[in-house]
Amino acid sequence: MDKGKKFILGVFEDEDILLKAISKVRDGGVKIHEVYSPFPVHGIENALGYNRSRLSIAAFLFGFTGTCLALIMMIGMMTIDWPMIIGGKDFLPFPTFVPVIFEMTVLLSAFGMVGTFLVISDLKPWGKPKMFDLRATDDKHIMAIEVEKNKLDRTKISRLLKSSGASEVNEEKTN
Repeated sequence: MDKGKKFILGVFEDEDILLKAISKVRDGGVKIHEVYSPFPVHGIENALGYNRSRLSIAAFLFGFTGTCLALIMMIGMMTIDWPMIIGGKDFLPFPTFVPVIFEMTVLLSAFGMVGTFLVISDLKPWGKPKMFDLRATDDKHIMAIEVEKNKLDRTKISRLLKSSGASEVNEEKTN
């Protein structure tokens, strides 16, 4: 969030009213900055018009990298670095590689997904959380609308939020 931006906040009591309000506000030509909720609301991504997350693609790529690294490591150790014939078996005993390949795939996928999630969500230890209203962590749903990014003025946006079912409408400027 940039400093000095003005937001209009619609506070909603119920998630069903919120979902209907999102559709009504978007149909009214207002761009919604974000909606904050104390718990996951089914269908809110579709109502806000978000695209499907590409996190699953990242998970696949991290897992594939783990598989490749495990194969390179095992083949390098068992066939190139220190080849040993034990009991007449091959230099490249693939069935014995499977547990290591699985573990490296899971390990790199998990670490990669945690790192990707933290980067995408802009979560860092030195960062300040972006909270408009602390009640969004307890029992209220907050719809934040940036004033400068909308064609409608503040009073029309406030009226639209009130008519959509907001229990209260507040204005806030970021510091």
